[in-house]
Amino acid sequence: MQDQASREHHIRRLAGQAIGKFGLIVEGDRILVALSGGKDSWTLLTVLESLRRRAPVSFSLTVVTVHPGFPGFRTEGIESYLREQGYDYRIVPAPVHDLLLEKLTPDDIPCPLCARIKRGVLYTQARSLGCTKIALGHHRDDFIETLLLNQFFNGRIKSMAPLLRADDGRNVVIRPLVYVPEDDIITYASEAGFPVTCCACPACGDPDHKRVRIKKLLADLEKGHPGIKASLLAALEDV
Repeated sequence: MQDQASREHHIRRLAGQAIGKFGLIVEGDRILVALSGGKDSWTLLTVLESLRRRAPVSFSLTVVTVHPGFPGFRTEGIESYLREQGYDYRIVPAPVHDLLLEKLTPDDIPCPLCARIKRGVLYTQARSLGCTKIALGHHRDDFIETLLLNQFFNGRIKSMAPLLRADDGRNVVIRPLVYVPEDDIITYASEAGFPVTCCACPACGDPDHKRVRIKKLLADLEKGHPGIKASLLAALEDV
């Protein structure tokens, strides 16, 4: 059974593998780490900080949390932890909640609009802070689920990319946790005692959400045929 240090080493090794293979971080990078308060972004931040201290190249981290304005989203725990750990951070308000109420009907799925608004805020912050990269906490399962969601519901063979130059031609998005399984993150984040904070989005945890259904499908397939997820991730390199 792995202890916390061993699990962190394992996740750090997988992240380092992705960084090396896709050239995610180079000398002098100033990286904006998008911290939602969830398990994935806490893991991303901690692993990048650990790598920063060990890496042969010099880079820096700046943490940005976008406050979406959802009632119930509290940042006190996030801010307290970041201060104690000595991170450079900012909490940036965004009118996500108000815009969702204004522009969507009760039957609309809020996730695409919410993601676009947050992405715009992160791009703006990256430019104003002089950041060269924006790091997001998407893990292996997110990549696979997005691939299947696009195939099943959009008729496209498309997923996320570990390294992406944004449409504005200026911002670069990196996803260093591409090789890290979600189960590893769940266990690690629990053991590490991060102040995991739910964004309080009303759609969070909806059992009928398409991504939730895809996640269950993959879990059932992996249980009966171990290695399914690894095979799908390998296939993504050809997409």
